[in-house]
Amino acid sequence: MIRRPAVAGSFYPEEKADLLDQLKQIVPSVEMRKRCLGVISPHAGYIYSGAIAGQLLAETTLPRQIVLLGPNHHGLGADAAIFCDGFWSTPLGEVPIATGLASQLMQSCSMLQSDPLAHRLEHSIEVQLPLLKYLQPNLQIVPICLGHGTLDDWLQLGADIGEALNAWSQEVLVVASSDMNHFLDATETRRRDYLAIDAVLALDPSRLYQTVRENDISMCGVVPAVVMLQSALTRGATECRLNCYGNSGDVNGDMSRVVGYAALSVF
Repeated sequence: MIRRPAVAGSFYPEEKADLLDQLKQIVPSVEMRKRCLGVISPHAGYIYSGAIAGQLLAETTLPRQIVLLGPNHHGLGADAAIFCDGFWSTPLGEVPIATGLASQLMQSCSMLQSDPLAHRLEHSIEVQLPLLKYLQPNLQIVPICLGHGTLDDWLQLGADIGEALNAWSQEVLVVASSDMNHFLDATETRRRDYLAIDAVLALDPSRLYQTVRENDISMCGVVPAVVMLQSALTRGATECRLNCYGNSGDVNGDMSRVVGYAALSVF
């Protein structure tokens, strides 16, 4: 099965040459990269959050196999939908599914369901792919789109993913795709965002989930972030770092109504 791009031409350029030109601008050259268990990367249009995501991923050692966790903005399909086989098409070429790893995760994680429908229109995972393929040409992925569930559901899924990756023979990075608070002024957005960021830095997925709910933080990828953090803890995580933070107003100059973007790495 081939998953065609849903947001090429809007979130990022549709033509390969134009996309490469933009990637060269937003992905810096770095001398030192760090091995991570997981990261949180923003997924807005490249003009807004591409430089933040580009810096994060350029500074991260990218293994061949990457599990991508994204929120389900459209509500289609299963609540924990894995794309198990085939390819995802991008302007830079096709990205194959890591079918062996996908099978391992399906066997280990009772909540996961094979469901391409949840991925058909969803941008949160797609937007990560050109950046990842640009930096890791041999990329293989396991996309997982996450919708409704309880905190206990997501902690269990994260633990199950962590155990499956502990048993897997190859290095795997887990990427949680998320923007931060939406459509408040920059000062209030930063205040709310740093409540959530502090919970991530503390490696506390339950605190992150509760903080977002209790403080009305419109962090669209809180569930992917919770699952990533729990999987990383199961794999032995001991440290988290904030790589960079910004908002849409840094680009368009409008600080009255912004979206926040954070890039974090878990070691």
